[in-house]
Amino acid sequence: MMRTATVSRKTKETDIAVTVGLDGGETVLDIPSGFLTHMLDAFSKHAGIGLKVEAKGDVHVDLHHTVEDIGIVIGQALKKALGDKRGITRYGLAKVPMDESLVEFCLDISGRPYFQIHGGDVFHGQAGDLNLELVPEFFRSLAFNAGITMHVTVCATGNGHHLAEACFKACARAIGEALAVTGNEIPSTKASL
Repeated sequence: MMRTATVSRKTKETDIAVTVGLDGGETVLDIPSGFLTHMLDAFSKHAGIGLKVEAKGDVHVDLHHTVEDIGIVIGQALKKALGDKRGITRYGLAKVPMDESLVEFCLDISGRPYFQIHGGDVFHGQAGDLNLELVPEFFRSLAFNAGITMHVTVCATGNGHHLAEACFKACARAIGEALAVTGNEIPSTKASL
């Protein structure tokens, strides 16, 4: 079973193409943000997925549309690559420390999108070229377009770069766990996800 998908999305603000390989593959990122490139490289590595992203956007305004739309298209590609979700573990949980920061992601690839952050309003300031307010925007876009219920708990933080990196790595490890094929049934009493 080939669990791969390519999705493109073009608007007046962005032009994005994403290819995912849920069972591995190379990572190739052409994104107009050095920091988001660093985060998605870590995401691909820790999720164990192949990820190719080519993105152009109205970065002369700011990175908001580009970051949000990359989350949308990665989410759509994940959903497409999953097909009917036959055999997946479905649930994922990961808690990742990054020095003084500690973040937990708990998720369900349920087809019912939801996104919630627990632990306060802590996404402020900059990390490299990225406004940290865009970190939750990325994950919200990813969750809603992939059909994932996603809870994020920020247990501790102090440094914005470490907070963002703990988020991307925790999400990646939780997604990697949930994507793992452990059977051949659709993991639901409804026989549909």
